[in-house]
Amino acid sequence: MDGIEKKHAEELNVIRLNIQDPVGRTVAERFGFRFTPTFVFLDAAGDEIWRQVGSIDPQAVERSLEAP
Repeated sequence: MDGIEKKHAEELNVIRLNIQDPVGRTVAERFGFRFTPTFVFLDAAGDEIWRQVGSIDPQAVERSLEAP
């Protein structure tokens, strides 16, 4: 995730949450996280556009950023 975050710093805001913390638990409940790690991309309106559970696939991230 670090490489993706650095490469797309102008396009993405990466927020890392610990779902053991109260704020993290609230976000996990809202988005239905059941496993960690879980990566969720949201659009500017806060709607989910992509989700990956487990290790992240950089190519899938790139494809999701290219999608309209």
